[in-house]
Amino acid sequence: MKAHLITYGCQMNEYDTHLVESQLVSFGADLVGSVDEADFVLVNTCAVRGKPVDKVRSLLGELRKQKQQRPLVVGMMGCLAQLEEGQRIARKFEVDVLLGPGSLLDIGKALESNERFWSLQFKDELHGHIPPPPTGKLQAHLTIMRGCDHHCTYCIVPTTRGPQVSRHPDDILRELDSLLAAGVQEVTLLGQNVNAYGVDQGAKLAGYPSFADLLRLVGRSGVRRVKFTTSHPMNFTEDVAAAMAETPAVCEFVHLPVQSGSNRVLRRMAREYTREKYLSHIAEIKKHLPHVVLATDIIVGFPGETEEDFQETLSLYDEVGYDSAYMFIYSPRPGTPSYKHFQDLPRELKTERLQRLIVKQKEWSARKNAGKVGTIQELLLRGDAHDAGFLEGHTRGNHPTVVPKALGATGPGIYRARIEHATPHMLYGRLIGQDGQDLPELPRLNPEAAALSSPLQMA
Repeated sequence: MKAHLITYGCQMNEYDTHLVESQLVSFGADLVGSVDEADFVLVNTCAVRGKPVDKVRSLLGELRKQKQQRPLVVGMMGCLAQLEEGQRIARKFEVDVLLGPGSLLDIGKALESNERFWSLQFKDELHGHIPPPPTGKLQAHLTIMRGCDHHCTYCIVPTTRGPQVSRHPDDILRELDSLLAAGVQEVTLLGQNVNAYGVDQGAKLAGYPSFADLLRLVGRSGVRRVKFTTSHPMNFTEDVAAAMAETPAVCEFVHLPVQSGSNRVLRRMAREYTREKYLSHIAEIKKHLPHVVLATDIIVGFPGETEEDFQETLSLYDEVGYDSAYMFIYSPRPGTPSYKHFQDLPRELKTERLQRLIVKQKEWSARKNAGKVGTIQELLLRGDAHDAGFLEGHTRGNHPTVVPKALGATGPGIYRARIEHATPHMLYGRLIGQDGQDLPELPRLNPEAAALSSPLQMA
């Protein structure tokens, strides 16, 4: 069998794709790089917003056409597969294999079946399963929990991924050991709500560390970099910020979704915290990590959001001073309380507000990135940028960065670089060293040439 997987959505989906790919390889399948080469295509879906669902519909329509022309097995996995909406789509487009997020280990049974195979049960063995490490990569994701115990009115995740289940710390550390043995240098701990780790359905799990202590454990493993995503402000504790500050391997980067700066909107979202409580968490983080890089998520145009509510979001952005943000127009999702009970706002109004927020975000990102010019940053370089003369990577604070290749530095690795130019969404610099060793002095980067050569450059 020749298999090809297509992934939409979050880092958790990327992790799940790797898990299923490893299962396919163990069953003797060959992974190929395109749909045209494959006789089994598996689509890992996202259901958080309407746009990725539309993309899945379009893709499945194209795959159905191909099924009429050649032997082809089509599968669908991920959050959308768990929903009635996704199952209707699967029937319409004649999907052969359907796997929910909790039944990924059934892929073997699916391939052995000679008829349509659907599995949507949450399997306990998934939480103890340890996939093989990625090959030839310096970065890896490491799932520490699945599901979510919060019930935000706009969010479909508790329906698609179930209640929170924390992985046993022994399984986490065993998987971490395999990643380190494979040469991974940066690990991102994943979960729908990582800072609630070890407290499932409101109960502290015996023998499980707190999330702060888990950070300390992972940080002492020998890994060069530790990151985590994503956090819920309701479960944030000051001990997490303290653990970050005292554990050198943990990067000074915090992604803490706020969603709105208005208390009225936060109540309608059932976010369980106030603007004031959120800002107190930010103050705790900055106390322990004065140079922290802060990112957030914001939903624009939630049902009932007034102009005054939106102005509160803009003012909170200024009060925090985020380095970056993921910003979305509210997308009504069938099955959520907000879809059932609230009236959506006109799309034109939501779009106009989003554009104003983007302007605010660019202003802050430009200001924060400009402050990096002249500093020396630690870069994890992944490989070639668009132009073969340049390498792309990111700082400990997750800033995308482009540098020209240098003597002794022509491929992936962790290097030191001096930043010489910045835009709202990109840093540019030159390499000066690696692992304590200085590199030869080289000509300075021409930022105009780099901007023209790199697809990462954004206006």
